[in-house]
Amino acid sequence: MIHWVLFLVFGAISVAGAVNLLAQRHPINSALSLIAVLASLAVEYLLLGAEFVAAVQVIVYAGAIMVLFVFTIMLLNAGEEERTRGSRVAIVFGIPGMLIASILIAWILVRYSDTGAVRVGALAGTPTAIAPLLFHDFLLPFEVTSVLILIAIMGAVVLASREPARTSAERGQG
Repeated sequence: MIHWVLFLVFGAISVAGAVNLLAQRHPINSALSLIAVLASLAVEYLLLGAEFVAAVQVIVYAGAIMVLFVFTIMLLNAGEEERTRGSRVAIVFGIPGMLIASILIAWILVRYSDTGAVRVGALAGTPTAIAPLLFHDFLLPFEVTSVLILIAIMGAVVLASREPARTSAERGQG
């Protein structure tokens, strides 16, 4: 019973952190909200009996990846975001579309879920079980993800280091 309560509490923390991530105007505050989401997900993994996955979640995502995100934000010198009123089309079609999609996904999950299939902690989360999956079956997606993160950081560095385009009058050709 206590596991179920903790699972719901940390699930609520995760959802609240994700909403706060979207609501923040400053990128650093959004990054801190993302760290809260990642930490609460690590606790969720612990409650499900996947201790190794929880440790990897904290070390890799909440640690290393978030350091890269914060470093990139600082490198770009991102300030407070300017808000606009938004698109009327997005409000008219986006909100009802999101509600319909949410209801459809909830209906599918309730209709086709088999609640007695897997008990909490029954799935293997040990390094011995995860290593063949990570380094054999899913090696290509794992490596592609790391290359994509590296390319994104290099792109941020290039964009941050470019000089602004000068007009011909500034170059003395006016």
